[in-house]
Amino acid sequence: MFELIRANKRRSIALVAGFVVVVALVGAVIGYLVGNGPVFTVVALVISAAIAFGSYWKADEIALRVSRAEPADPATYARLHNLVEGLCIAGGLPKPGVYVIDDPAPNAFATGRDPDHAAIAVTTGLLAKLNRVELEGVVAHELSHIKNYDILVSTLAVTMVGAIALVTDLAIRMMWWNGGRVDRRGDRTGSGNPLAFVGFALLILAPLVARAMQSAISRRRETLADVSACQLTRYPPGLISALEKLKEDTTVTHSASTATAHLWIEQPMSGVGDAGKLEGIHKMFDTHPPLEERIALLREL
Repeated sequence: MFELIRANKRRSIALVAGFVVVVALVGAVIGYLVGNGPVFTVVALVISAAIAFGSYWKADEIALRVSRAEPADPATYARLHNLVEGLCIAGGLPKPGVYVIDDPAPNAFATGRDPDHAAIAVTTGLLAKLNRVELEGVVAHELSHIKNYDILVSTLAVTMVGAIALVTDLAIRMMWWNGGRVDRRGDRTGSGNPLAFVGFALLILAPLVARAMQSAISRRRETLADVSACQLTRYPPGLISALEKLKEDTTVTHSASTATAHLWIEQPMSGVGDAGKLEGIHKMFDTHPPLEERIALLREL
């Protein structure tokens, strides 16, 4: 178990480093197309670093606000608070902030930068459709994300994707209005130089590559959180039953967005499981492993 956690952290570091490389590459491409490579490379890195730094301190507030989460009243949601407190004691964790989202779809997520600055949020649909044992499994899953520091890496992934998308969008708009790179003689090279076409292609593909890397981080950590949750509760059937109910439920989580999709315990957006000739491409951008695979893995424990 601990070796899995260590290996997961190493992979996460490698993926975050990959984000930095993509950001630097995007900056270099923009610089080439406008005629000043080093400057734009530095600018791209500074922008991504600034966004990541800001999100590090405000990650939980941003995610909770975007999801329209409200603090869970201890009297109204006594069962939820009791489960969180009991599992935190068992796992040696400080109690995170507990929030509820008014949404009929059963789902939940954890956010924050570390165990001392974390929060979990559950939907009203989850509270209504799961019994106590199943809810305990879901809460343990989210607390495992906090304990394994998944919340920090996931937040950094979101901000890196946002930084890459922002920089590339600005660059494409700049190229559109300026017509490409202009050299000292006033000749536009954006339309005749093959490297310019490569640069434009990289600008278009960079956000897609970043999203695929973001999804890869999420998929690995969801599987690990499932196993960690069973270790915390000592009762895998609870989480298995919860995942089976989530699988049967087809309600779309309206409080979710593309930016926060990977934070939830189940893929919250519609259009999951698309088959056909492009099935392999769709899976690259899935933020969660198929529930069937997660359930099968837990049955082997």
